[in-house]
Amino acid sequence: MADDRADEIMRHFDVVAERLETQIQQVAEGVVVLGEKVDRSTAELRRELGEVKAAITFSYTELDRRIRTLEDDVVSLADRVDRLEARKA
Repeated sequence: MADDRADEIMRHFDVVAERLETQIQQVAEGVVVLGEKVDRSTAELRRELGEVKAAITFSYTELDRRIRTLEDDVVSLADRVDRLEARKA
């Protein structure tokens, strides 16, 4: 009778161990999938960050060009005003 009980306990243990192995395998597969998603997301974020940096650089360069043009125009207008005022005096 003790042997039968020991066999039953062993069968139950085997079933539980097999279920645990299956669950562990599922968790491991989920971790792999999540790792791949993180890798893809990281690559996408790096690409987008590069695009944003490029856009900022372009925008800054364009803004700088426009400001320099306005500054040159102001200097030119100030010179004209000075010359006009000098003629009147």
